[in-house]
This record gives sequence, C-alpha cells and structure tokens, in this order.
Amino acid sequence: MASRGPALILASASPRRRELFALLGLPYRATAAAVDETIGEGEPPEHGVARLARAKAVTLAVRHPDALVIGCDTVVALEGEVLGKPADEEEARAMLLRLRGRDHTVYTGVAVMGKGRGAVQVARTTVWMREYSDAEIAAYVATRDSLDKAGAYAIQHPGFRPVAAREGCYANGVGLPLCHLVRMLRGWGIHPAVDVPAACQSHTGRQCEIFEEILSRSGSSAP
Repeated sequence: MASRGPALILASASPRRRELFALLGLPYRATAAAVDETIGEGEPPEHGVARLARAKAVTLAVRHPDALVIGCDTVVALEGEVLGKPADEEEARAMLLRLRGRDHTVYTGVAVMGKGRGAVQVARTTVWMREYSDAEIAAYVATRDSLDKAGAYAIQHPGFRPVAAREGCYANGVGLPLCHLVRMLRGWGIHPAVDVPAACQSHTGRQCEIFEEILSRSGSSAP
C-alpha cells in the first residue's frame, strides 16, 4: 500500500499534468493557483520556473495549511530565451518556425510545500525538433492545440509529432517530471505503492534510461 500522509493538492489546471499525477496512485485533488506566470526579463529560465512553481504551491498552501501542495511551471528556452505560451496563432507559428530543426531546453520547476516547509527542484530536458514543413505548422496551429503550450507545441501530440530526439525526462516535456516528484515526496514520508517509472513509460509509450539516476539523488533542496 502507498504510505499515507497529508492530503495532496496539485496546483494546476493542466489536464496533462493531472493525467501524469494520477499515475502515482495517490488520492489527490487539483485546482489552479492564480499566479502571474511571467518570467522576468533577463531571469534565467531555471530560476523562473523554480520561482513560479514555488509561488503556485505557496498560494494554495496558505489556504490549505493541513495539505501538501505541489506546484509546477514549465517553459521552453531557445538559446537562453524563454518561449512561453503563445498569445495567438501568429505567435505560435513564429515560435514553431524558430524551433524547427533546432535543439532547445525544456525546464520544469516542481515545488512541494506543506507542514511548514518546502522543497523546489528543476528538471531539464534537451529536445531536438525535426524539420517539419510549413504546411505541417499551419495544420497544427489550426488545431489550436499550441495555444496553451510553452513553446507552442506538445511533445506528445500524435498528429504533429514535432520532436526528432530528446535527452532527459520525457514526462518533463509533457509538464510533470514524475521521478523528480517521487523523490521529493519521500521527504514527507510519502511513497507511492505503484512502480512509477513503469507506469510512466506505459502511459507515455517512451522508454526511460534515466529514472534510476533521478530516483537515487537527494530528494529536496532549499525552497
């Protein structure tokens, strides 16, 4: 059985994060946290996602002091420049043109707050985009799937399939690096009963070569 602990709250409205979080096999509820998700000008992306993940977790932890709150934030960075969610289809198209055939980095900050303390970690995945055509960009943008995605794309989209290769956690590219979260939850005595790496690989359809390395690291860092 999974180790019992405080009630879990996922501070996110993202259906993709909710699907991944559910793989832990732990009871939880999800609710969005009203936080300005703007990365500051000149702010390193890894600092920005850590700050925003923590802000989301703190926002709900204040309202639910007996719960354990998990906050997340994901951005795409191209040569150090943050590409957030596009404002419209024109901006989405421009982002996809910039990313085409190039590599970039996906950062996700994960914060866990509860019982008067917190931890924040950042997962990093390098992604290489394929040489998709202008027509493929137009068809994908027309679906409007790109409008709520950092960098204007979904790594898991079955039709567009924009990614040629990656190095790092696949689930991070979706928005929730599960093994990073699992090792953080250990600090609160929470241990999912399910084999999380196996569940993640089955759900995403992607093999993972790094879960053992991730799970063997320290589970927390300074908030």
